[in-house]
Amino acid sequence: MEDIVYEFIGEASPEKGEAFLAHFTAQEHNQYSYQNCWVAEVDTRVVAALNLYDGARLPALRQPVLDYISARRNQHFTPEQETQAGEYYIDSLGVDPSQQGNGIGTQLLQFVLAEYVHKRRQTIGLLVDEENPGAKRLYLKLGFKSVGSKNFLGKKMEHLQIRA
Repeated sequence: MEDIVYEFIGEASPEKGEAFLAHFTAQEHNQYSYQNCWVAEVDTRVVAALNLYDGARLPALRQPVLDYISARRNQHFTPEQETQAGEYYIDSLGVDPSQQGNGIGTQLLQFVLAEYVHKRRQTIGLLVDEENPGAKRLYLKLGFKSVGSKNFLGKKMEHLQIRA
């Protein structure tokens, strides 16, 4: 998500990107809020997080983020809508580098699929960077199907969904 965060904050600064996300994760009623996160823990330590929300709510959830960016960058910033009504959207998934390769990300995805697709009968969508074939392979293996492509912040992304 680094490239996307850098576009949001207007510079390639890992420290500022992390601070930006930490700010919004701690707040309520925005797309990055803890309210929209599922986490995996190992020995009471969070080692992975998956950010998911109802695509119909993106405009309302994104507004606090856009207001924050506009106030700090003193310019209007309008990224494309990466989701829409009719799908729950996986905005991001991250695994602690020290835990990568242990299947934690896959387990977290499987949990979310069980909860939203199988139990709640919802469609889940996500965008995968065409330059990340490993992630695409994982999503396809879990049952996602391609439903098209989208451009998001200058990147060509493939739109994948899994339906109940």
